[in-house]
Amino acid sequence: MKLRFGVTAAEKKAWIVFFILLGLTAAVLIISAGLGQRFIPPWDVAKTFFGAGSKLDELMIMSFRMPRILTALCAGVCLAAAGAILQGLVRNPLASPDIIGITGGAAVAVVLLMMFFSDRSSSLTISLSWLPAAAFIGASAVGLIVYLLAYKNGASTFRLVLIGIGFSMSAQAMTTLLMIKGPIYRASQANVYITGSVYGSNWQHVKIAVILSVILLFICFIALKNMNIQVLGEDIAAGAGSAVQRNRFFLLLLSTALTGCAVSVAGTIGFVGLMAPHIARRLVGSSYGALLPASALIGALLVLTADIVGRTLFAPVEVPAGVFTAAIGAPYFIYLLYKTRNS
Repeated sequence: MKLRFGVTAAEKKAWIVFFILLGLTAAVLIISAGLGQRFIPPWDVAKTFFGAGSKLDELMIMSFRMPRILTALCAGVCLAAAGAILQGLVRNPLASPDIIGITGGAAVAVVLLMMFFSDRSSSLTISLSWLPAAAFIGASAVGLIVYLLAYKNGASTFRLVLIGIGFSMSAQAMTTLLMIKGPIYRASQANVYITGSVYGSNWQHVKIAVILSVILLFICFIALKNMNIQVLGEDIAAGAGSAVQRNRFFLLLLSTALTGCAVSVAGTIGFVGLMAPHIARRLVGSSYGALLPASALIGALLVLTADIVGRTLFAPVEVPAGVFTAAIGAPYFIYLLYKTRNS
């Protein structure tokens, strides 16, 4: 149904949902910036953002709280976007970077880097910029191997998921082995990392995460047409003139890059890539022009909310954000398995 100025009812609904999600994200960001050992009221947080806050508020918010908030936002956005791409790519609602092994591959690479290039204080002896590189290499290696093993006269979506789950289990075993064999001070650092946490994030993490997120999301929006065509199925996509296998490989590579970006700064925060696209699809439909930004904002909200709960529920002890996303995501995954058991 067309409304005035050629805007459909679905498009109008998508815009409304987008602005609501944007407002919710901004509200949660302000609340998160005010929470901590020293509570800062939301209006004082807003004043600080506009340069009218006190020096103490500015120090607390800009030096200690904003880096982890922005890191959580970037991680959530990247994981959700990667999940949305993968679910459309394999046309399977159970697909996500952590379930088909891409997150695990990135985690193995980063834990290896931590094991070999950190000192007794658990500080890296190399530049932080190597973490995204290692995560991307690990994620891409697993993604490529899974794709090649699933390829037989074209990459079967069913084989992609099945082989990916096997690699996910293998990656978990590898990270556990590295932690057991490595020194205790490195194992403890790696354990927090593979659980998924933005604790200890600094502005260098933010710089890396924001730059990579912006570049990768820009590429995502350029590739929207290819994403929509892939959802139609291989035969229809080929009939529409799409280079199916080339586009499928490109989208798989794009999802691994997004996953690598998230894992490098926040660890393996599970189930965000599974839940966010599902929630977004219920709100705005399956067209990627609306689905991708909605998924990204929902992913940001999930990780940021999980981080707030993790650092306030059991204060002064901090619980990694990945624990809470898994607590919600695991039952949701079981629900999806039950719902799609006859599909």
